[in-house]
Amino acid sequence: MGKKRPPLLNRELSWLEFNARVLEEARDSSVPLLERLKFLAISASNLDEFFMVRVGGLQQLLDAGQNTAGPDGLTTAQALLEVGRRTRQLVADQYACLFEQLEPELAQHGIRHIPIDDLDARQREYVEQMFERDIYPVITPVAVDSMSAFPLLPGLGVNLLVRLKPTKTAPKKQRFALVRLPKSLSRFVPVPGPGGYLYVLLEEVIGMLVERVFPGEPIAEWLPFRITRNADMSVREDQAGDLLSQMREVLDERRRSSCVRLEVDQRVSQASLTFLCNALKIFEEKVFKAPSPIDLTACWTIVRLNGFEPLRDRPWPPQPSPSVPPGANMFDVIARRDVLLFHPYDSFEPVVRFVEQAADDPNVLAIKQILYRTNENSRIVAALARAASKGKQVTVLVELKARFDEARNIEWAEALEHAGVQVIYGLKWLKVHAKVCIVVRREPTGIRRYVHFGTGNYNEVTAAIYSDAGYLTCQEDLAADATAFFNSITGYSQPMKYRRIEAAPHGLRPRLLELIDAEIQRRQQGQEARIVAKLNALVHREVIEALYRASQAGVKIDLNIRGVCCLRPGVPGLSENITVTSILDRFLEHSRVFYFHHGGESLVFISSADWMPRNLDRRVELLVPVEDPACRQRLISILETCMQDNVKARRLLPDGRYERVKAPGRGKAVRAQEVFYHEAREAAQQAQTNRYMVFEPRLPADATAPK
Repeated sequence: MGKKRPPLLNRELSWLEFNARVLEEARDSSVPLLERLKFLAISASNLDEFFMVRVGGLQQLLDAGQNTAGPDGLTTAQALLEVGRRTRQLVADQYACLFEQLEPELAQHGIRHIPIDDLDARQREYVEQMFERDIYPVITPVAVDSMSAFPLLPGLGVNLLVRLKPTKTAPKKQRFALVRLPKSLSRFVPVPGPGGYLYVLLEEVIGMLVERVFPGEPIAEWLPFRITRNADMSVREDQAGDLLSQMREVLDERRRSSCVRLEVDQRVSQASLTFLCNALKIFEEKVFKAPSPIDLTACWTIVRLNGFEPLRDRPWPPQPSPSVPPGANMFDVIARRDVLLFHPYDSFEPVVRFVEQAADDPNVLAIKQILYRTNENSRIVAALARAASKGKQVTVLVELKARFDEARNIEWAEALEHAGVQVIYGLKWLKVHAKVCIVVRREPTGIRRYVHFGTGNYNEVTAAIYSDAGYLTCQEDLAADATAFFNSITGYSQPMKYRRIEAAPHGLRPRLLELIDAEIQRRQQGQEARIVAKLNALVHREVIEALYRASQAGVKIDLNIRGVCCLRPGVPGLSENITVTSILDRFLEHSRVFYFHHGGESLVFISSADWMPRNLDRRVELLVPVEDPACRQRLISILETCMQDNVKARRLLPDGRYERVKAPGRGKAVRAQEVFYHEAREAAQQAQTNRYMVFEPRLPADATAPK
């Protein structure tokens, strides 16, 4: 008999399989060419963050002597070895995709990389002139004559290491210098040529003319390299001091943290490699040799080139929600009925309008909102500041600990404070990840509260490319719960029992387990039982074990999990009633929607939380029931459509691998995101047609309706 598998999959290896699925989209010939290049760049960016956070965290555990086996059966050291092995294969696959598929096809369409040695005389003269005019004045060579003189290099920046030949007076002394590639200059340098877009790489230009940077010095070698620093660090919340200052210290600490990965041109000599490893204090197992170009995230420059529209996806612009007439007062709309928005198919504009109208409505008394991540030039942030300037009570919790957005959130927090907004800088010990906005309005019948709950951030840019759900309501129970929840995290009050919602870290996980157990009990009583969930990650061991128990009881469980999944589906006697699929398509699947059959009563929830220890136990999150029949049915339909996808879905196998879901025989191809877009467009068109069917006369401002 073979060795029995651990019941859980390794989290890091599961994430790498997710990134391999992203790379699959780059290799899929049915995807438009520049979109494929985009997926390659995304896979590279994902890998950067993986090393900064996950690999950095594992290395910290190992350095601290914590090498015990995890739930998957791997020790920290074993996990790092497996991660290194799988990552190297993934990097090799990335470059194979670029060189064997994407670059040849791009060249056919006029986007062509010209090796620096292949420039003709006219092109070379152009590049030399451009170097003297635009590059040489910006770059600064730095001699490194000792390890102590090695400069502090920023993570993820591309640098050139230049090895100078020894001098006659010191023939055995190795001499090195560094040249940082300025971020103000594009990595892709266009050169003149017939048609299309021809380019050379910035590092190739500097390398070709490197002797002009070091006049009189013979060059032995030059090559690009890039380092990744550990970013898995956070505020020491047991220390005194204000959070703003501590966050700035964390940002500074990240700039100086240890190197967890060195990417270097595969032509590197042993002398240069030894020098870099010694200077960065790393072993060679952290070195990743790769062909040029180092840093495939630079491919975004090509992705964003003007023109070449046939090489892109046909636009799927967000559609106006049929539930929200153009220009309508959002408070009138929500007072009539609850509104469910499914972005980016439904436009995010009603959410922005909700906050902007609240800022300008003289009957609005207060606005309370949580900002986790937002965008530059945010209309929502501007509206909050405007509301405060008009004398409204505006309270905003800005989560300063939102990883990689800390600096931006510090700026937003300070700007809002200057505008008169009462700003809360998150909570001690916990990260606030819930998405909610509450508007308190005076009306003829008394005070009424309007609420927006969401699965995604208040970010107008990502709302056009992330798949998320938003729920607008003025139901008294939900509004009261939202207010109590917000007040509990801005004041010193203890978490309380809510009427309808649940919140992490106290009530959400027990409520999930209670819902799963209820399905188990119904199945044991011979009733139909089913669970359908759409989320980004499933890691929490207690939740996974509850789902295993449900499967063993005969509960049918369908999970749509975009990224990490530590549950092993389809294992006889353990999880044979569980299927796990992952959809990767043009929009990032980000919504969290949960359905429990509940004896036919159909309990449906949206949530800000994935089923991970950090979300359920160490963050402030929300689980919100959607009880309006039309909204609830739409969410169920969304879940069912995701489960029917046989174009962009992959199914998780018991061993952790994924396989494409294919339409059976001559069955109909179902691409969930395409279905959602066409449904949204048809609904918007029908709503517009219906408006044309009603004649509404325009009357003078002081006129009364005709009798």
